[in-house]
Amino acid sequence: MKTSYNKSKVKSQRSKEISILAGVLSVILSFSYSYSQVFSEQDVEVCNSKFQLAVSKNLAEKPIGDILVEIGKSFIGTDYLAHGLEKDGDEQLVINLAGLDCTTFLENALVLARCVKTGKTSFENYMNELQLIRYRDGVIDEYPSRLHYFSDWIFDNAKKGIIKDVTKDVGGEKIKFKINYMSTHPESYKQLKDNPDFIPIIKEQEKEISCRKYYFIPKDELAAKEDSIQNGDFIAITTTVEGLDIGHVGIAVEMDDGRIHLMHAPTVNTQVHITDQPLSDYLMKYKRHSGVIVLRANED
Repeated sequence: MKTSYNKSKVKSQRSKEISILAGVLSVILSFSYSYSQVFSEQDVEVCNSKFQLAVSKNLAEKPIGDILVEIGKSFIGTDYLAHGLEKDGDEQLVINLAGLDCTTFLENALVLARCVKTGKTSFENYMNELQLIRYRDGVIDEYPSRLHYFSDWIFDNAKKGIIKDVTKDVGGEKIKFKINYMSTHPESYKQLKDNPDFIPIIKEQEKEISCRKYYFIPKDELAAKEDSIQNGDFIAITTTVEGLDIGHVGIAVEMDDGRIHLMHAPTVNTQVHITDQPLSDYLMKYKRHSGVIVLRANED
């Protein structure tokens, strides 16, 4: 009887220890989770609604470009949000599906489409995929690890096998960017103002980007080459602004008129929408838009 009692007592003590350890681990994991990501319950709901949409439309069976367009269209009417990724403190994975700028609109459409295509449709899958796409080599390591310049985003995500730059294939010509805007305008970036030690790191990244070769289609040649652009391609609009590479991005959509239009989050006080004019006509309206880089999501 005494032996049985001791065994029971030991077993009970071990259970308590395991329970306490589990509680501690839960707190640690919860802290780590909340510390490294910023999102709301609404973001989780919006994300899940996109996955439900994909199921209802059987999107997983479609080419990824078509999935991108369908996911993108589901964001039409979403308000433009400027500087939505800029938060105080250490760099974190910031999620805001209720407000988007041109880049976060494109990123989220791509992330959700890739999740649908692979059948990995939990919110955790979504967060992992977003981090992979948004950060250099998919690793968060302070503010400079984010892919701030879109030409750098292109390079890094092509290297990961997520996208392919098809601009040369559709008749593009060489372009070299002279990148220095962030390092010469640190006052325009909250994190650079607060952390001047980041500026030399950004400057080195700018030098590296400036050494790469890219291709673009000048805007006055786009209409003649439009047939090579596919539904769901990404459009990166090159800019004449000194020190910058890409001024705007969006998703190519083939409309009922048989032309390619741009689905995008254009600017403050607007919402995600598809341009009334074909892409080539839209570009001609703005002097700062010099042409386009055309990107295509890989199926795998």
